[in-house]
Amino acid sequence: MDNLIVEMTAIAERLAARRNSILVNWRRRVQEDAALEHASHLSLGQFYDHIPTLLDELEREFGAANASAKSEAVEEEKRSAAEHGIIRWQQGYNLVEVMREWRHLHLCLIEELELGFETGTQPSRAAQAGAVHIISRFFADGVCESSEQYSSMRRTEAAGRAQYVEAAIGRLNDGERARADSWREAAHDLRGRLGVVKSAADLLARGGLPEEDRAQSLRMLHNSVDWMSAFLNDLMELSRLEAGHERRLITRLDVTRLLKDLCNGMRPMANERRLFLTVEGPPELFVEGDEIKIHRIAQNLLGNALRYTEAGGVKVVWELDQTLGTDRWTLCVQDTGPGLRHGTVTPIADALKGATDLDHETVDQQLVGHIPDTPAAATLHSQSHAEPNNGPSGEGVGLAIVKRLCELLEASIELQTAPGKGTTFRVMFPLRYDGR
Repeated sequence: MDNLIVEMTAIAERLAARRNSILVNWRRRVQEDAALEHASHLSLGQFYDHIPTLLDELEREFGAANASAKSEAVEEEKRSAAEHGIIRWQQGYNLVEVMREWRHLHLCLIEELELGFETGTQPSRAAQAGAVHIISRFFADGVCESSEQYSSMRRTEAAGRAQYVEAAIGRLNDGERARADSWREAAHDLRGRLGVVKSAADLLARGGLPEEDRAQSLRMLHNSVDWMSAFLNDLMELSRLEAGHERRLITRLDVTRLLKDLCNGMRPMANERRLFLTVEGPPELFVEGDEIKIHRIAQNLLGNALRYTEAGGVKVVWELDQTLGTDRWTLCVQDTGPGLRHGTVTPIADALKGATDLDHETVDQQLVGHIPDTPAAATLHSQSHAEPNNGPSGEGVGLAIVKRLCELLEASIELQTAPGKGTTFRVMFPLRYDGR
């Protein structure tokens, strides 16, 4: 038994010595895989993510002197693999891409073992079989844990939408109680309710109510119509995205012009709320991208920022990503709102914040060779003391649309926020697309 531990420790030492080669080979395989689109748009740090820590635990498992130490290493592997799945969700991967990356890592490790068996001191057959068994279990657990956490993020998105729809129905019901029993008995189908609201608005416009009551009712109903119409449009767009019916149309465009035009169009909303709206970016920035979808992402993020900021304002920043080894441009929407606390925002916002925090907590201590990585996005100091409006505003569905559009455009999205600081959404887009 002692000889077997010595042999397994020697295999672990070889894997540790070959760490950089393993990682480089893994990245090369992934980049050559045509089915893995997102990986080429990540920085080295973001791509490697939790994998160096996972390899540390794998090597510790090889050299474990007893069952307890081995079990502890395996549990740490599972935890890191789960966190890797969360971050891959944030970076816009689909589930197949997550699994294919693991497959390439598995093959790299097996090939490294075989090379060691051929060129190094020949281990016993028991040590060889044990090493292959450990690598295979490592791969199986990694795929399962990463996939489960990725799927959990998807369920979080779905839960957020269900919560939002429930709140939407509740909001409409509140307005109906102030009017008539017939409204309360209306069908709960949202499209049917939209028709009821429009019909009621028409009746009120022709009725004999006092002018002040009539005007107030009309404003309320027309606001509801606008709100419900936007809500239904968002749900339809999200359904198309989730069904895979949306396609990207990649052209060359100047994002400076696009974003300045968008901000100018939304400036009246900022002025109405007495908020500043500033822009910062190069005089021109030509990239490849889908103009309509980039516009939609920026519009949703900017609209939410203006809606939830009580004092101060919003800053929109775009620039080339200066991180070594990247081929991206970034869009940041920063606000001076009250910051987001756990439990006060939609589930998808909580999930994005958690994934972003996890990413930036782990990346610096894991990277081999001190690979430079993208720093955390900057946030503005909060100037708002009020809590965000807890009523249904469209933020849940709107943010889900942003997340899906980012996946379609192979873009990553991050959320930086904390009480006392404002909120920053940062989206990292590819500069160009292969094959479009």
